Amino acid sequence: MHSSEIRAQLDRLHLEVLEAESVGLTSCRAYMEDLQQEISGCRAALVGASVTELAVARAELNGALVG
Repeated sequence: MHSSEIRAQLDRLHLEVLEAESVGLTSCRAYMEDLQQEISGCRAALVGASVTELAVARAELNGALVG
């Protein structure tokens, strides 16, 4: 999955938090905790995908690292 796709998913999750707040679901602890865990996992995936994309781009420009 590309970082842009993960970023879009992260944006959707943040919108879901705003929706939950607007309808009063913040008192539903299990739902909010699950949502925050999903956001945390998505953030970690975004960092990993971004680093990988940068490394691939660097390798395409300069070749493989040696030594």
